[in-house]
Amino acid sequence: MKLLVLDGNSIVNRAFYGIKLLTTKDGRYTNAIYGFMNILLNLLKEVQPDEVAIAFDLKAPTFRHKMYDGYKATRKGMPEELAQQMPVLKELLADLGFVMVSKEGYEADDILGTLSAAAAARGDECYLATGDRDSLQLVNDHVTVLLAATRMGRSETVVMDKAAVEEKYGVSPKQLIEVKSLMGDTSDNIPGVAGVGEKTALALIQKFGSLAGVYENIDDSAIKPGVRTKLTTHKEDAELSRKLAEIDCAIPVDTAPGTYKRGEGDAAAAAGLLAELEIHSLAPRLGLDGVTPKAAAPAPELAAVEPDVLPMIPEGRYDLAQEGEGWYAVQENAVYPLDEAALVRLLDSGATLRVFDAKPLYHLALAGGGEGESIVFDAKLAAYLLNPAASSYTVENLTAEYGIQPAFRCEAAPLAGVLAGLYDALDAKVTEVGMDRLLAEVELPLALVLADMERTGMLVDKEGLVAFGEKMKQELEGCLARIYEQVGYEFNVNSPKQLGEALFVKLGLPPRKKTKSGYSTNAETLESLRSEHPVIDDILQYRTYQKLNSTYVEGLLKVIGPDGRMHSTFNQTEARTGRLSSSEPNMQNIPIRTPLGSQLRQFFVAKPGCTLVDADYSQIELRLLAHISGDESMRQAFLTGQDIHRSTAAKIYNLPPEMITPALRSSAKAVNFGIVYGIGAFSLSRDINVSVKEADQFIKNYLATFPGVKNYMDETIAHGTEKGYVTTLFGRRRALPELASKNHNLRALGERMAMNTPIQGTAADVIKLAMVKVWRRLRAEGLAAKLILQVHDELIVEAPEAEAETVARILKEEMEGAVSYSVPLTADVGQGKTWLESH
Repeated sequence: MKLLVLDGNSIVNRAFYGIKLLTTKDGRYTNAIYGFMNILLNLLKEVQPDEVAIAFDLKAPTFRHKMYDGYKATRKGMPEELAQQMPVLKELLADLGFVMVSKEGYEADDILGTLSAAAAARGDECYLATGDRDSLQLVNDHVTVLLAATRMGRSETVVMDKAAVEEKYGVSPKQLIEVKSLMGDTSDNIPGVAGVGEKTALALIQKFGSLAGVYENIDDSAIKPGVRTKLTTHKEDAELSRKLAEIDCAIPVDTAPGTYKRGEGDAAAAAGLLAELEIHSLAPRLGLDGVTPKAAAPAPELAAVEPDVLPMIPEGRYDLAQEGEGWYAVQENAVYPLDEAALVRLLDSGATLRVFDAKPLYHLALAGGGEGESIVFDAKLAAYLLNPAASSYTVENLTAEYGIQPAFRCEAAPLAGVLAGLYDALDAKVTEVGMDRLLAEVELPLALVLADMERTGMLVDKEGLVAFGEKMKQELEGCLARIYEQVGYEFNVNSPKQLGEALFVKLGLPPRKKTKSGYSTNAETLESLRSEHPVIDDILQYRTYQKLNSTYVEGLLKVIGPDGRMHSTFNQTEARTGRLSSSEPNMQNIPIRTPLGSQLRQFFVAKPGCTLVDADYSQIELRLLAHISGDESMRQAFLTGQDIHRSTAAKIYNLPPEMITPALRSSAKAVNFGIVYGIGAFSLSRDINVSVKEADQFIKNYLATFPGVKNYMDETIAHGTEKGYVTTLFGRRRALPELASKNHNLRALGERMAMNTPIQGTAADVIKLAMVKVWRRLRAEGLAAKLILQVHDELIVEAPEAEAETVARILKEEMEGAVSYSVPLTADVGQGKTWLESH
């Protein structure tokens, strides 16, 4: 038999600290639960146990506390964010049929010791999963410790059998008790012998075998006089420490075979709890895929109405969804399967449609010559607004999350019975939190705009792009030749290990920092070495050319459609601040900061007879900061058309604007753009190449110069801390549980997000609204021009040459007039045959 025993508290701690804080939309913490279950599932896969016991500590004092008042006295209490998750985790484990075990007066370590000793006595295999090295003393021929951890959100395990322990420490597992009696344990506040560390303790036990052996040979010449004095002075502490360090392997818990066999549990309750916690990704791994929470009462069974009945349906409201490859409409407990022709007809009929994911339906409507005017509500977009941090949005997951019971069951469309209830719940909730207008006036009409942009796409100069790629390959070869010549031999420049050896061993450059695999060769390290050797410039250039060629040239060539255009997919439900993203290709990521990278824009072109009209908001986030903060100095700078960065520098340095040098303006620019991201002195010092002290003073001067900005930052953090969320000017919410964290770093992260989200999120809302207005205006004026691309604060329209001036005027009017704030929003408009020319 194979027994797996988990040290529950140890593993949940590793999970909690190894994964960033996660919460549900209503603020319940879930990261420890998610991390623990990931570790557990990985252990089950690795070990394939017959039985699983999960040991948890109790709050009551143990025999060690009674033996020594100082035992674990230095430990901080469990963070509130973790404490809230413990009972929920135990509830989930019970629902999943796992057996948990605790014993008053003892620790989880003692449960691990007792269960493993009993298993070993029977000749069974026992695996102890823990993040605590104390359990290594339990390792023997039958007992293996699996040191569990979570790193960068991923769980991993280090296997420690008898050979591994002896190789690492040079003593037997049991002798680790003797080692700890000498060196103590700061985490458990076990005193040990003051002044004796791990190295000395290991050497003494390797020589004399045990604590008793050390004291029996206290006068041995192998013990240095200073160490002998410490040992003699602190003998009582050493003997006490040995008792505290030894795990009790005979405590009164059930050790009989079969005790810890996993039971049936309650699958429906587990599925319901996971849904409540919004941890949907674990359901299939736990065998709960398709398991639904218990219904309050059996729902009636319905048959689907035949498709040919649809044309005779009277006008009214229908709830649409897709299941598998087919679409269906639901009205008052009737289910109507829809073929594509019927669906297209319905999208622009007199009916009122509530849907889940409108964009694909708008694609169909546009292809059929309509605009999907019947669509009035998108449940997926509503779910995104209510919880922008969710990893995905599906009818199944949301139904479970919101506890929706099916009104009926239909074998042909299993989800049909929950649509009305789910759509009602999401509609009501969006209205309750004040985001109904944002959904109806921005997000839903934007889905139509995006569908049209995706259908239209952007023309690519394929031949030019191929030629550019060939040029990049030649440059790469030249870089490599120069690198090999300067280093003196050929090697894999893409291998951090080989590059590190070339730079820091062969060339003898000063290393900056080491990683597990060798010397660091990241971009920051290489930048710091530029002045040390000319090869660094070639390596950085090599990386630039390689990135351009592989990611952009080769990547873009793969996604050109048969019509010669790239049809990027715009993602409306990904960014937490409300920004759009795009994929296949990611147009937001086309490099513009380097002259070489920006050249890629020359291969995005207008079709023959057309031109590209490009409009870009000027400093929209700073303008929004001026409006939202109400800072009078910043507002006046924009109202009078001043150069905001020069104006800022003049105020901070108390100099006339004409005396501001490019360097001073650059410093002010870095703070202007960094301040709303909560930039700190350390980051600013690197950005503007000054000391941390100077950067700190710069920030203080900035906030003193613009008191309205300082007040905005303080008030936004206070509001976010009180409410648990911050909002944009359009009412878009972002939950920030980090603001309530006791952990300083997490709280600081929350404060930065609180300052930034209302600015960046409002900018995203404004550009979305502008897209809708531009798209509608182009159609209203009967123009052939098409909105084809949005990148951050920039819109691009492909227009017939005869319409170019009209389109430029429309873009400027609609973007600048999208909202009316105390500071004007301005848009710079350009034209050209390529994206590079037009910007």
